[in-house]
Amino acid sequence: MAEQRATILIVDDERTNIQILDNALGDEYNILAAMSGEQAIRVALESLPCLILLDIILPDISGYAVCKVLKSNKLTQHIPIIFVTAQSLPEDELKGLELGAIDYFRKPFLVPLIKVRVRNQIELVQKTAALEQLAWIDGLTGISNRRLFDKRYFEACKYASRNKRRICLIILDIDFFKQYNDHYGHAQGDVVLQQVARALDQVVSRPLDLVARYGGEEFVILLTDSSEKEGALLAEKVRQKIEELAIPHIKSKIHRTSTISVGVTSSSNDGGSLDTRALLETADACLYEAKAMGRNTVVSADFRAKIPGSN
Repeated sequence: MAEQRATILIVDDERTNIQILDNALGDEYNILAAMSGEQAIRVALESLPCLILLDIILPDISGYAVCKVLKSNKLTQHIPIIFVTAQSLPEDELKGLELGAIDYFRKPFLVPLIKVRVRNQIELVQKTAALEQLAWIDGLTGISNRRLFDKRYFEACKYASRNKRRICLIILDIDFFKQYNDHYGHAQGDVVLQQVARALDQVVSRPLDLVARYGGEEFVILLTDSSEKEGALLAEKVRQKIEELAIPHIKSKIHRTSTISVGVTSSSNDGGSLDTRALLETADACLYEAKAMGRNTVVSADFRAKIPGSN
């Protein structure tokens, strides 16, 4: 699959300057253009480009003002900005750098120099993004890790409280996993963790939902804008999916294959503060109730019983 091209936003009130930069960079990057400060802010927020080439003199607000707005917004503050301007005084360059710009080009353009410096910045952005992505990924299973779950869970709870929406938590645990490791070895246990993670990722398909390794043999699924009934139905699909893998487990006390126990709960949708710790504790209590009821089972907080269809 072809690598996705980086996007650059060019902000200049002269069409000729935009065209020169487009001709110089368009073969390697996706180019967006804005001819005013307000338009630049709007396009940056909508498209989140990898790099912004920003003129200082604009017809409405200055490039300095644009830079200040973008650097104060969490969505755009990470986007590198290079000022491209005819202003050549040292204090102009200093002001731009103090506002958070990473570089400063002077007009008239030296196209070869611009191409090299832009390429260097884009490569730095991509390498930084790749490292940040690795920080959120569980090294063994390739799905999200506990750190990313904690971050997304906190954000989802704030969203739910503010907008009177519901979130649903599903916590699951591989049954008798210690016995599996003791019998088959930890290397084979790692393979099972990978298989389970892959199966979860296949079942949970909505873009805003999250599957993460919670720790050890425990996984968590975070569903946004979902009722507990919807969460319970999805949890049952997950349980069935793992059962269908038919992973041999002769030390299991209930099956000869690996299974999971699952706990499900959801927040209310009445707004107000959401007790994030209590919600996790409720899902965890449901998980342990599922284990107490014989494992290979889904238990929902709303019903405190097996979900229809569970064993």
